[in-house]
Amino acid sequence: MTLVAGLDIGSRTIALVEWDGTRPARMEVVDTGTDPMGNARALIREGAYRCLVATGYGRHLAVERELANEVISEIKAYSLGAHHLYPDVATVLDIGGQDSKVIRVGPGGQVLRFEMNDRCAAGTGRFLENMANALGMRVEELGPHALAAKGQAVRISSMCTVFAESEVVSLIARGEDSHRVALGLHQAIVDRVGGMVRRVGVEERFVFAGGVAYNPCLQQLFAETLGVPLTVPENPQIVGALGAALHAWRLAHRP
Repeated sequence: MTLVAGLDIGSRTIALVEWDGTRPARMEVVDTGTDPMGNARALIREGAYRCLVATGYGRHLAVERELANEVISEIKAYSLGAHHLYPDVATVLDIGGQDSKVIRVGPGGQVLRFEMNDRCAAGTGRFLENMANALGMRVEELGPHALAAKGQAVRISSMCTVFAESEVVSLIARGEDSHRVALGLHQAIVDRVGGMVRRVGVEERFVFAGGVAYNPCLQQLFAETLGVPLTVPENPQIVGALGAALHAWRLAHRP
């Protein structure tokens, strides 16, 4: 069996998808940790792939370290991966560890338009982790905690991670309900990222990918705010790696 692979080296996680031409032969996600290239090397089966394509912020280093044969942008990778999973996809929202991106997808997974925020951590997985720490909980608890809020969300005035963390601590010290504060944090993310989505265009099918897509509060708020149903893949963290693997297959079998 001839395998190719896609490797998505992100700021928080590394995803690998091995592709046999018909389906994924293996999918795995690990923490990026303090040694991204070492952890990426531990994931791959060296010499087992006809072609390995890297994406994510560490993609160029993966080629330099001879882990990958080629690179592909995250925008193209997510467009290809989402189109493979959902051939009728029109919009992809990916919120990762340290960036967020919105992509309008055309026929065959073609990128028609996109916006990306990679200049600050506002509205990303890192932002949510810091806010969860400020509230004394794990990040996976933050979404359900916000959904349990009774009453209106507490407005969060700053999206800068440092200032927002200080604001959350002050709100709790003043006696604000932590559920309503958590809901306010999620609403602030939706307001910020929602602007990017509207500029690119809100079209169905709308796919929510990336690790933050696991958050049930963001799923609900985005659907309500944007007025479209959201499709969340079973494993939203592998969409980019899947797109890279599909690109690797094309490269390996081009004339």
